Amino acid sequence: MIDRPTNEPRLFDALKSLRRELHRFPELSGQEVETARRVVGWLGTCHPDSVITGFGGHGVAAIFDGEDPGPTVMLRAELDALPIIETGQPDHRSLIDGKAHLCGHDGHTAILCGLAAMLGEERPAKGRVVLLFQPAEEDGSGAAAVIDDPRYLEIAPDFAFSIHNMPGVPLGHARIAPGAMNCASRGLRIGLQGRTAHASMPETGLSPAPALAALIPALTALSRGADVADAEFRLATITHAHLGAPAFGIAPGDAELWVTLRSRDDSGMDGLLIDAQAAIARHARELTVSLSQHDIFLACSNDDEATQIFRKAFEAEGIVHDSSDLPMRASEDFGRFGLAGTRSAMALLGSGEIPALHNPDYDFPDALIPVGMRLFRRLVSDILG
Repeated sequence: MIDRPTNEPRLFDALKSLRRELHRFPELSGQEVETARRVVGWLGTCHPDSVITGFGGHGVAAIFDGEDPGPTVMLRAELDALPIIETGQPDHRSLIDGKAHLCGHDGHTAILCGLAAMLGEERPAKGRVVLLFQPAEEDGSGAAAVIDDPRYLEIAPDFAFSIHNMPGVPLGHARIAPGAMNCASRGLRIGLQGRTAHASMPETGLSPAPALAALIPALTALSRGADVADAEFRLATITHAHLGAPAFGIAPGDAELWVTLRSRDDSGMDGLLIDAQAAIARHARELTVSLSQHDIFLACSNDDEATQIFRKAFEAEGIVHDSSDLPMRASEDFGRFGLAGTRSAMALLGSGEIPALHNPDYDFPDALIPVGMRLFRRLVSDILG
């Protein structure tokens, strides 16, 4: 069992240790077994009124009840890491080959564990607080799985808030805006099947090479607009390509192409998908084509009232904030909670001049942990007392 200290300096030291322990043992989307176990161990020292485990997969929810009836406020952090090799050399670098916490979910989890410690000492005056440690954010499936879990009806949040650290924004500064916050995105996997042939007689086969070569620029050309604030913005990014077998004697008979499609809103994604499918049909006429969609993220939008509550909390805590560079090109599944009827908002919390998210040498700055804790505690007290 983790020893949770009660005084603030010792609590921060314990949270740093927890964060770095999570960093050493990253787990991918849908595999967060040990990460969830560590979180539950910490929560056991905070004495929540109830804990839900196996939530939407390996998710965990800790519930802290107030004395009087009132709304339910949910705060969310993410559990999963990324399939990227870490090249940074912190003492707490990943011990799992090819996996690393390069998006800061270890830090977000530490912040929420810190809030659990605070709530363990002082419950809200009314209502209840739900601390959701969500699985599988990186592939877009986690929020939907939590909402589809029958136990989600037990917590039914009225408000939901989340923060995401953001390199390039001054440490501890924030960015938020009502409305569009994160783009919709999805991965399109394109299989092209022809027929192999001897490399000396390629005319006897059906090579997908010309279609593959044509589709890369054709799909990229579907991008529109450089400014994501433009309602017509959309982006097609080639992420992977494969052609045939690694052999000099075989003209290829199969190919595969991966493209990530991105749009400012969900209706824009519908149009982008139609255009992508038309381009594929045009350039792969003689081939057998298979299509599948992956990592589906709907657009994320901030509720007006929840955004205003966030802004008041920033001001009360002396956190500088603005709405520059929003919405983001990056996608986020937190918007699913808003679509499920919860007044929700996400904010970016600056992590300073460090490597960008998903870069192999990124590492979450521990100095952001107390800032995030303070902000979340202010949100709770502003709504629930």
